[in-house]
Amino acid sequence: MKIVLASRNAHKIKELYAFIAPIDPSIEILSLDDIGFTEDIEENGTTFEENALIKAQAVAARGYIGIADDSGLAVDALNGAPGVYSARYAGEHGDDHRNNMLLLENIRDVADENRTAQFVSVIACAFPDALHAPIVCRGECPGTILHEYRGTGGFGYDPLFYYAPFGKTYAEMIPEEKNQISHRANAMAKFAEAFRTALPDLQMN
Repeated sequence: MKIVLASRNAHKIKELYAFIAPIDPSIEILSLDDIGFTEDIEENGTTFEENALIKAQAVAARGYIGIADDSGLAVDALNGAPGVYSARYAGEHGDDHRNNMLLLENIRDVADENRTAQFVSVIACAFPDALHAPIVCRGECPGTILHEYRGTGGFGYDPLFYYAPFGKTYAEMIPEEKNQISHRANAMAKFAEAFRTALPDLQMN
């Protein structure tokens, strides 16, 4: 069985792979590049769920099982922004530093007790046939937004996202710590259970 991760983000692929690989050692996990998928997938949904499904279904249309993650940061003081625009908050897709600087500017005057936020991840799985309904699972992790960077690991908003139970930002955590509590870990735990349930039927087909 071949599964394609609908992403070109090396950090995200690494995290997804760590969760998916243990489900079944016989599953071959591929990237978009592995299958020669060169087109850009237009993420024009208004929710994380819609965008994750758009990406997963683009892969399924090529005849593969597609798994996609759509994730981002929802800041309470900004009414949930940057939300689905997290990766392109400052305009250019994937410019982490500019995105972080814009976030800090937009909540510059927000008191510490009101700088609460959630990282959100939605994992969607779409199948190349009409027999199996898509699987969609959502995970969240609560935290607060700091005033300055802490840590050098991770990516995106990780250096600003402080997780109180560990006393660290995402960027200060080692991967094993982050994979215990992260939004993506929570979503993937739910997805792994749902996928394992569906796996016997998938293998028969």
